[in-house]
Amino acid sequence: MANPDATLAGAPLARETRPARPRRSTKSRERRRGRVGWLFIAPFALVFIVFLVAPLLYAFYLSLYTKGLATGGVPVFSGIDNYVEAFTDPVFLGGLLFVIHFAVVLIPVQMIISLAVALILDAIVTRFSRFARLMIFLPYAVPAVIGALMWGFLYSPSFGPLQQLFGAGAPFPLSPDNVFYGLMNVVTWQWAGYYMIIIYAALRGIDPTLYEAARIDGANAWQVAWRIKVPMVASALVLILVFALIGTLQFFTEPSILAPVANGSITLGFTPNIYAFNQAFQYSNVNYASALSFALGIVVFIAVYIFLFATRKRGSFLK
Repeated sequence: MANPDATLAGAPLARETRPARPRRSTKSRERRRGRVGWLFIAPFALVFIVFLVAPLLYAFYLSLYTKGLATGGVPVFSGIDNYVEAFTDPVFLGGLLFVIHFAVVLIPVQMIISLAVALILDAIVTRFSRFARLMIFLPYAVPAVIGALMWGFLYSPSFGPLQQLFGAGAPFPLSPDNVFYGLMNVVTWQWAGYYMIIIYAALRGIDPTLYEAARIDGANAWQVAWRIKVPMVASALVLILVFALIGTLQFFTEPSILAPVANGSITLGFTPNIYAFNQAFQYSNVNYASALSFALGIVVFIAVYIFLFATRKRGSFLK
């Protein structure tokens, strides 16, 4: 009988074969990745829905109802009646005209200051530029409420520095004739540094070889700044204008904090947001306050859309 080991000595042993696993299709892998992605954004989505979407939907629901003495304190569906009343309310329209006027004057001033400071800091290459950037940005790091309280102390006609320096003849920045410029000073101090940082970051992203080529062609520092730097940061300037427009139309914190010091210059309907706040928490007219808030949101949306459409139509607001 032949030895089996001898028979197989010259031949390789056959390996045990296993059935190949079916490969996952591309669609199944993409589906799995999609589920993992949703798992990562689930916490943010939950917070976003609970604290933003749900309150907005509830506020819109309230704006469609009316409750008062005429309805016996029971909410009654009124449709768009609250919105019609809002857009014909002289107090709301007066506050809206004020914030529009405030935006028309304030935003160009902020833009000029922020752009000029950013250009100057971009041209400075010493260590002083870092310290200057920090000091100019510092007011934005101060909470708006704290900043408004500080300016309330500075503006105070009773114990403020102006009263101590000039006595009874000290100018009162929050008087009816000066409140516009007094508030503009506060807001410019608060936000100019933030806008400056955005412009400065855009300037640092420009290729320096463009400056060298311009200097070789005989351009001076002013021409380099105006003909190269400013057009190259046009997108950042548009972004800042949108931020400033939205924030100014929703003006609330500074005038509401400074109202006790203003001696009546800042009324209950000084801005649309202040008017909506007082309607909700002083007069308990929550339904009408919700309608006022959404009416202001409509105005903000229209204003921003018109501005973006105009800038896109022209390609750049600087051309």
